[in-house]
Amino acid sequence: MAAAARLISRLTLVTGGGSGIGRAVCQRFASEGASVVVADISEESANETLGSLPSDLRGQRHMAAVVDVASKESVKKLVTSIQTHYFQPPSVCVNSAGITQDNFLLNMEEDQFDRVILVNLKGSFLVTQAVAQALVACGAPKGSIVTVGSIVGKVGNIGQVNYASSKAGVEGLTRTAAKELSRFGIRCNCVLPGFISTPMTDKVPEKVINKMKSLVPLGRMGEPAEVADVCAFLASDDSRYITGASVEVTGGLFTG
Repeated sequence: MAAAARLISRLTLVTGGGSGIGRAVCQRFASEGASVVVADISEESANETLGSLPSDLRGQRHMAAVVDVASKESVKKLVTSIQTHYFQPPSVCVNSAGITQDNFLLNMEEDQFDRVILVNLKGSFLVTQAVAQALVACGAPKGSIVTVGSIVGKVGNIGQVNYASSKAGVEGLTRTAAKELSRFGIRCNCVLPGFISTPMTDKVPEKVINKMKSLVPLGRMGEPAEVADVCAFLASDDSRYITGASVEVTGGLFTG
């Protein structure tokens, strides 16, 4: 539940907004007054999220859009269409699009590694670059870019050498972008979820889920809304002196 209408008049782009954490971010931001662009590779999923968004606060106008974050052409087309529709670039962006293609290192195919890096890491770079370029070009006084990483980018995870590598890269991307873009008033931060109940985890066997829960000091899986809460904080002026940071949303997992 939103604590305040902190995001009124903010135009927000959320990639991967069609499901899971991305959908929860869209819903949370809309509840705080933002106009939300729900971007996803699945038009159907994006429209489902769009239909769930409240639009009863001042000046809110939401839209759904199809994007392949791994394609520079697709990302540029998305940002251009947003500017055409709203007459401004998004001042808030959440990079939530991501995939997994798990396998043990000894068995992983090259294309499994490449595809995950392409979507998770290159996709975050392309969207961050396009949004930042648009903000700088129009002289926007501030912006906030939040990228969804993962705790496994810090600690690794068996069977996820590609995913862990992509999420470690996302943190390096975020810290570097924060240093380069701060002079333009653009803040860049990372959110690192732990074990979160999403469509990705729905496929995991129950015995594995129970094992995962036993590793979490708070004793449960996290909810997408709990990640969205942190994204909303980082998008708002409540975090105006925070940039280049990684915030763990893990229930205490891997705290040592």
